Amino acid sequence: MNLQYRVELEPSEQEMLATLLGAGKHAARTLKRAQILLAAHAGRDDASIAATVAVGESTVYRTKRRFVELGLEAALAEQARAGAQRKLSGKEQALLIATACANPPAGRARWTLELLADEFVKLTEHEALSCETVRRRLAENDLKPWRKDMWCIPKVDAEYVARMEDVLDLYAQDPDPQQPVVCFDESPTQLIGEVRQPIPAEPGQPLRYDYEYKRNGTANLFVFLDAHRSWRRVKVTERRMAQDFAQCMRDLVDIHYPQAERIRLVLDNLSTHTAAALYQSMPPQEARRILQRIEFHYTPKHASWLNMVEIEIGVLRRQCLDRRIDCRERLIAEIEAWEHLRNASGARIHWMFSTDKARQKLAKAYPVPACGKPS
Repeated sequence: MNLQYRVELEPSEQEMLATLLGAGKHAARTLKRAQILLAAHAGRDDASIAATVAVGESTVYRTKRRFVELGLEAALAEQARAGAQRKLSGKEQALLIATACANPPAGRARWTLELLADEFVKLTEHEALSCETVRRRLAENDLKPWRKDMWCIPKVDAEYVARMEDVLDLYAQDPDPQQPVVCFDESPTQLIGEVRQPIPAEPGQPLRYDYEYKRNGTANLFVFLDAHRSWRRVKVTERRMAQDFAQCMRDLVDIHYPQAERIRLVLDNLSTHTAAALYQSMPPQEARRILQRIEFHYTPKHASWLNMVEIEIGVLRRQCLDRRIDCRERLIAEIEAWEHLRNASGARIHWMFSTDKARQKLAKAYPVPACGKPS
């Protein structure tokens, strides 16, 4: 026979429970326990409390017992539940993780929950394993074997370090109008036209456009970015040949920085990004004249993140090109408008990664001199 537990709340406890119920920001179970305690304090019997709060009489009994034996805080708190025993032991879970990290079976591009469950049954004495069990164990270890990310994995050697520190030191220098630091890169973009005219937005209805489109060719974007001031220039071309690169270098010297003594240009290792491209595209006297005013600083291979203009190209794509633009003329007009507004806004890239930080974060990857470890 159950003991009868009598709930007698202090005025402060009654006030606390009333406040808790008024706020309504706690779990439903906590609020129900508060209602039970207030009703029991008022002298109501278990059956009527259970009917009013919409719980079983056993819940009313347990709540009153925990209050009498352990106090108000314990009565409101959630009790730990034993739960079902795990189907996989620690060793079996480790085997499942190792399997998920290994190559999938022949003929399959990646692991699925079903594949992993079937493979695990083959490797153990389990007769069956549910996909939900596999999912939970993988989730606990933040594993999603059906997903993969593409990375450009660099080889960090002495050449990588030398080029990285060269670029980082350029960014760290004080601005010098006579020797500006300009970042340069190129990016292709598609010209996409509509097959059916989009339906404009209206109250309660977003812009609607057809999933079908037509491809009108491609264009190439040559992008310049001043590392120390709010200036960028985007040139739209049909191609990205050596002649196009050479013309960009001529524009840089004669149009964009005519007064600069020497322009320090940060660029990647694309085959056309060389001094030879100028000699292939123009008379040697003209090529030499331009190159005498430009100083090339190459980023390491597979390290485009070191080129500040990569960030600016991302901004251009988000702010201006994230839509369908059907022809080269419109592309040029839209980019010119974006460029004008962004230059006028004073926006620039605030580069935070320095040579000192690189030596700290990449210390293990730095090559060790033949005479011993670096100091």
